[in-house]
Amino acid sequence: MPSATTTEAVPIETAHEDMIHDAQLDYYGKRLATCSSDRTVKVFDVISGEPLKSSGHTLKGHTGPVWQVAWAHPKFGHILASCSYDGKVLIWGERSQGTADGGWTRVKEHTLHTASVNSVSWAPHELGAMLACASSDGKLSVLTFKDDGQWGADIFNGHAIGCNSVSWAPATQPGSLIHPQQHGTQPSAPFKRFASAGCDNLVKIWGYREDTQSWVEEETLDGHTDWVRDVAWAPNIGLPRSYIATASQDKTVLIWTKDSLTSPWVKIALDPSTASGAPSAAAAGKFPDVVWRVSWSLAGNILAVSCGDGKVTLWKENLRGVWECVSDMSS
Repeated sequence: MPSATTTEAVPIETAHEDMIHDAQLDYYGKRLATCSSDRTVKVFDVISGEPLKSSGHTLKGHTGPVWQVAWAHPKFGHILASCSYDGKVLIWGERSQGTADGGWTRVKEHTLHTASVNSVSWAPHELGAMLACASSDGKLSVLTFKDDGQWGADIFNGHAIGCNSVSWAPATQPGSLIHPQQHGTQPSAPFKRFASAGCDNLVKIWGYREDTQSWVEEETLDGHTDWVRDVAWAPNIGLPRSYIATASQDKTVLIWTKDSLTSPWVKIALDPSTASGAPSAAAAGKFPDVVWRVSWSLAGNILAVSCGDGKVTLWKENLRGVWECVSDMSS
């Protein structure tokens, strides 16, 4: 087997007229969606890691900077969500290729928030077409596409001052791989749960109660000393341990672990001072700048950290349970 090599970064000309805030590949890695302060979302076809020479589609509908885009699972069709400073969440759907006016159309406009919507995240597909949204008005909302073609919306108070990010828990129950269900018993329904990050320096975990048909705050993770900019719940194939990564204005990244359903969340800070190329004066546990985004690999074993100094670092847990920086990339 040849050893894995990282390819050179491929610059993509998006034709955006202002700063780009987010870029997301779809489930198959064949489409790239980008969004910008120029109030537009653009969608490009990507083949073998390179965008096609065609200019792509430009989606117009927001009246402020667009902060984030998120692709729905392909079982729901070609669906893309975007959120903006204008307080709106727009859901876009692609018309079938065969039609004369093949392209993107606005499927739903979510306008219940009264301030900038900073983050959108689709639930695991097992839960259905559900979208969580976080807003600067301090509220979180969950949009649900119902069987009758209507959209339902729950909106509730999340964080004082404002909410910055949302991330869904995997639909797989922790430990289900090791403790398979008994023969003849009904498989347990996947549980609806997500984490939110706020300007109150907290991360909160929310669960849906079927009996009261409402979202309730289950746990609060208190470990940062400034705004929590991003939260990412790691994918899980059914192993007992759950992982959540959080990134903050306080220049730290915390990894929260929970060993079983009843055990508490335990936090550990990533230490960039141990990474190769770290400045000798680097403070232990602190990144050189604000940490904006954290993102897990599909297998949930590698964490990418995006820092305000323009660097992306990749982290992995070794067999001793210590998180090590395994790669860094400069923009």
